[in-house]
Amino acid sequence: MTQNPARTVWTMTGKDAQTFLQGLVSNDLRPLETAPGIIWAALLTPQGKYLADFLVVRLPDGPLLIDIATPLAPDTLRRLTMYRLRADVQIAPAALTVSRGIGDAPEGALPDPRHPALGWRLYGPEDRSEAGIDWDEIRVRHVIPESGIELVPDDTYILEAGFERLHGVDFRKGCYVGQEVTARMKHKTERRKGLVQVVVDGAAPVGTEILADGKAAGTLFTQADGHGIAYLRFDRAAQPLQAGSARVSLTEPQPD
Repeated sequence: MTQNPARTVWTMTGKDAQTFLQGLVSNDLRPLETAPGIIWAALLTPQGKYLADFLVVRLPDGPLLIDIATPLAPDTLRRLTMYRLRADVQIAPAALTVSRGIGDAPEGALPDPRHPALGWRLYGPEDRSEAGIDWDEIRVRHVIPESGIELVPDDTYILEAGFERLHGVDFRKGCYVGQEVTARMKHKTERRKGLVQVVVDGAAPVGTEILADGKAAGTLFTQADGHGIAYLRFDRAAQPLQAGSARVSLTEPQPD
């Protein structure tokens, strides 16, 4: 059996499983009650900061699955266990691996809910991923953040990271951990910082600080084909920007 080491898959069972998760995460999971599918969601701190993101999956006639980046799995499992209390919920490793592709989807595959460019995901006993796909280039082209790179635990705010555009948050679902701060950012404040696509002349390591006239303006993350994903202060984005030895400029217009 070939496993994808970048992702961990759990089963979540018990009569309270979906209700339990519904009260914790940023997105509305109720569509999975009636049909197979995948929903992207985040677990936040009470202060509204990102802790983890994962895909909640319902396969035909199967339990809920959680598809999460492996480095985030141990801390996320501890936190879910802490919240569980007396709920009838069991979380266990699944003997499944995650396959991905952008071509014709195999039987049983489901579309990635974040963006059509991310293609399909398949859950099964072996890796059937398409080879030769530059996922970083796709992410950069559409400004799609990745766990542990653009999405930083205890630091990122999900609206600044594009979760609304990428179908990772629902403002009508009701309460969840961090909901009040997220709703206030949506309805009562003007977004002044966030992830954007930039042109990169040169190269710099992921995490390089971006400076505007010597002042902190943001951080440069994933790069591909002369472009990158950057976290920028919008009030400084129009100035000449430097990330290490690389020159950086804002792309106009931004990807949908």
